[in-house]
Amino acid sequence: MKKFNFLIGLTGLFYIALMIITGCFILRQSAESDGLYLVEANRIMRGMEEQGGFSIPNFDEYEQIKSVDFLAGEDVFDTEKAAIFYHKKNGYETYKEPLIISGDVLGIVRMDYRQNVDNRKLFWFIESVLGVAGVLSTILILYVRNKVVRPFVLLRDMPYELSKGRLGTEVEESKDRYFGKFIWGMSMLRDTLKSSQAKNLKLEKEKKMMLLSVSHDIKTPLNSIKLYAKALEEGMYETKEEQKKVAKSIQKLSGEIEDFVREIVKNSSEEILPIEVENGEFYLKELVEKVKEYYDPKCKLIMTEFSVAGFENRLLKGNKDSAFEVIENLMENAFKYSDGKKITISFYEEDGCQIMKITSSGNPIKLDEMPHLFDSFYRGSNVGAQEGNGLGLYICREIMRKMEGEIFARCEEDGMSFHLAFVIC
Repeated sequence: MKKFNFLIGLTGLFYIALMIITGCFILRQSAESDGLYLVEANRIMRGMEEQGGFSIPNFDEYEQIKSVDFLAGEDVFDTEKAAIFYHKKNGYETYKEPLIISGDVLGIVRMDYRQNVDNRKLFWFIESVLGVAGVLSTILILYVRNKVVRPFVLLRDMPYELSKGRLGTEVEESKDRYFGKFIWGMSMLRDTLKSSQAKNLKLEKEKKMMLLSVSHDIKTPLNSIKLYAKALEEGMYETKEEQKKVAKSIQKLSGEIEDFVREIVKNSSEEILPIEVENGEFYLKELVEKVKEYYDPKCKLIMTEFSVAGFENRLLKGNKDSAFEVIENLMENAFKYSDGKKITISFYEEDGCQIMKITSSGNPIKLDEMPHLFDSFYRGSNVGAQEGNGLGLYICREIMRKMEGEIFARCEEDGMSFHLAFVIC
């Protein structure tokens, strides 16, 4: 802010200095212009003196003198001639000087002149313009400082605080036209992070409690199995009926352990992320235009051939932003796991659904991995050294199903394709 205040002061000084320099220049020009007619008048008088009498000069040689008149000495007391001589012409200034030849006054020479510009008016006009420009520039800079720079300074530490997990930082609400939505978004982000943090803590607590409970419950049948096994090993059950009875008990206890394991698997496979979709309606064209606007420059930058086939604009059920999130996940996967040569988007209709097909070139995953492709935390064998958590396709499937659609994948001859099925309204 100190640098910005310095900029405001520097702007004010600049305009003040500009006004002073411009004013001095105009006044100097005005002074030079004011004396020019005297120089021209002296030239005309010298010319008449050299010729020995009054004569009309060549006005093309003079910039300010526009006309010359003469009142002879014997006509000075002629009222009519004197009135005509002394009558001032509109828009002209007059300069009079006696014409003296060899010590005799022949009469009075009148010269009418007009200055090229009214430098005083020009001076005040330019100074006013510069003054107004200076004031407006200062007001503009003050507005930018108060409405853009100051709110940004107040918010600049917020993302850093959130990244460090300090979620108690308050964000003051604002209706500012530039940062109002940003502040609201930061507040929503903080609340979402706090909610996620609380949910994760609760989930961790429940998971630990479940593991403790299950481990405790498993110990009972497991200890019984161990006792039965030791008894069998030591030959405590001699008859076949006793051994058969023990085997049935072991089988029953093993079934209890399987039930516990099944419960753990079930809990681990339940919904991991709170995925919410506000269903409505959107046009396919809006979604495609958003995808092209976002990925055309990116594909050109990384030298990936990207093409979108023709389609018939349809009104689809769902949410445009959520659908774009699905496509974004698929496109990013194509960038990471395909050969990066070609990505195409095509369209077809099937069973009342609009299908969007996204195909990327490269090596597809193995056929035996296809059934697990959309499972949470599952990563195919083709990921190589690429980082990831195996949740992208899981999220895509959950979003599509919440929009009453579906997603499926197919291995192609030269790559892999994902098919998004949207319900047509």
